[in-house]
Amino acid sequence: MPPKDNTKKINNKSNSNLQVVKPLKTKPYNDIDLNNWKLYENIKTGTWWEFSSREKKNGHSYDYHGNYIPQIATQLFERYTKKNDIVLDLFFGSGTSGIEAKNMNRRCIGVELKKEMVDYVSNKFSPKELVVDVNIIQGDSANPKIKDKILDRLQIMGSSSAQFLILHPPYDDIIKFSDKKEDLSNCATTEEFYELFKKVAKNGYDLLEQNRFAALIIGDKYANSRYICLGFECQKRMEELGFVTKAVIVKNITGNEKAKGKTANLWRYRALAGGFNIFEHEYIMIFQKTKLKKVKIN
Repeated sequence: MPPKDNTKKINNKSNSNLQVVKPLKTKPYNDIDLNNWKLYENIKTGTWWEFSSREKKNGHSYDYHGNYIPQIATQLFERYTKKNDIVLDLFFGSGTSGIEAKNMNRRCIGVELKKEMVDYVSNKFSPKELVVDVNIIQGDSANPKIKDKILDRLQIMGSSSAQFLILHPPYDDIIKFSDKKEDLSNCATTEEFYELFKKVAKNGYDLLEQNRFAALIIGDKYANSRYICLGFECQKRMEELGFVTKAVIVKNITGNEKAKGKTANLWRYRALAGGFNIFEHEYIMIFQKTKLKKVKIN
C-alpha cells in the first residue's frame, strides 16, 4: 500500500505560520505607507497648527527676522514630498527650506534677492552640498528670466521640474527686508505687492511638476485702521494661475516672534484703543497644480 500523501496538510500547516506582507501603499507624491497610516501620529492633518517654540537644532537657528519656523517645513515635506524630490523655494531667505530638505533627504533650489544673504546662507552648507543637495540662486523671483537659471539647476540635479513649491513672501510692507525696488516689501501700494507676488507664483507654477503641491505661508496686516487680508488675496491670485486650493491651515505665531512679549501690554492697549485685535496667527495654504474637470452648473 503506497504511503499516504501529506503534501496538502504540510503546506496548510506551513501557510498557517506565514505572515502576509502587504506591499507598500503610497501616493505618487510622498513616502507615507497607507497600510500603516496609524504610525504617522507626528503628521498634522487638521487645519489648526500650534507650536510652542521654534526648532533650533539640526542646523536651524533664528538668525533672520521673518523666516518661517522649521517645523512647518518638516510637516510639509513629509506630507507632500518623497526622498530625493526637489523643493523650490522662491523666497529663500535664511535657508530654512534648504536645511530641512537636507535633513530629510530631499533636495532644494532656493532663490534669494539679496546677494549678501546668499553669501551668508551658503556658509551653512558644504561645497558638495551646494552642488548635490542645495542650489542657491541670487536673483529676482518675479522676473521671468529667473526660470532659465532654475531650469539649469534642475538639469544639473537630474530633473526638468520641481516636485514641491514653497512661497513665503514678505507680508507686504510690514518688515522692510532691503532697499531694492524688486523687493516685495518695498512696493508702493498693496496692489503692486499682489501683482509682483502673482509674477513670482507664475514662475513657480511653470516650474512645478504636474499634480504636485505648493504651499503659501503668509499672514495679514493692518493699515489705515483697516484689516487687509493678504493671505486670501494671494490665494485668489494663485487660483487665477491654475492652482487648486487643497487646504487653508491656521498656525499660531504666539511665542514664535522676537521681542513681541516685551511689548505685549503696549499692543493690548493699542488694540483696546483702536478697536482691532492682535494678530496671533498666520496661514499655510496648500495648493495643487492639477487640471480639474469642469462641472456644469444648472
